[in-house]
Amino acid sequence: MSGLAATAGCLASGSPDTERTPTGTATPEDLDTWLDAANGYDGDPRRYGPTERPTIAVGEETDDGLAFSPAVIEVPPLTEVEWDWTGHGGQHNVVALDGTFDSGNTNAQAGTSYEFFFEEPGEYAFVSEPDQGTGMRGAVIVAEPPSTGYDAVDEWLANVGNFDGTVTDRTDSTTASVTVGAEGNGGQFAFDPPVLRITTGSTVRWEWTGDGGAHNVTFDSADIDSGDVTPDADTVFEHTFEETGQYLYACLPHRALGMKGAVIVE
Repeated sequence: MSGLAATAGCLASGSPDTERTPTGTATPEDLDTWLDAANGYDGDPRRYGPTERPTIAVGEETDDGLAFSPAVIEVPPLTEVEWDWTGHGGQHNVVALDGTFDSGNTNAQAGTSYEFFFEEPGEYAFVSEPDQGTGMRGAVIVAEPPSTGYDAVDEWLANVGNFDGTVTDRTDSTTASVTVGAEGNGGQFAFDPPVLRITTGSTVRWEWTGDGGAHNVTFDSADIDSGDVTPDADTVFEHTFEETGQYLYACLPHRALGMKGAVIVE
């Protein structure tokens, strides 16, 4: 396997020796507008937590054309991101518009990889130079993960796309509802709201939308489980919480995508 590596903004010894003209274009002022033309991007960045190693496919075939996949990711500072060539679509490279990173000359070989270690928060737009005019563009967003102030909850939800640090407070009610198969994490792969706060004796009711395939509700460190996965709309699962604590759960088929939630019982 051929490989290219970079860290702290410097190309490693595996970089090409041949000089070439870099893109040299400044990062767009409006990243969202610039990303409207990114092939394969649905407007929902894929979020990764501090313990994950994000990988972006180079030359993914989509209905829009060749793409980076995921096109846009969000990672915390001090994360190493790897780009892996698929071998589709001919010559590609990975070049940051502001010059922060550059994989060098284009390459068409499947198995080629390039790595960069992101230290500082910011928005890093990048392209494959041969295909930038046809939509092969993407971005790495480096930002501190959202925080609720509950360490276990924050760690659990660090890669959840629809989690923004908000805790939905239902302590004034004996019941609370969570949507299963809500929009998020690159499709209908979310619980909404992702974090609930309730009081002891309250009941949480999970309600399926029927979107996103088959889901379930399984708790990480508690004997609470909705049973077999099901895609059926109007499926309902209820549980009454009698003890205080931070209860963490996921949909098992889509946990890796970030379909996770938490219930804080006070």
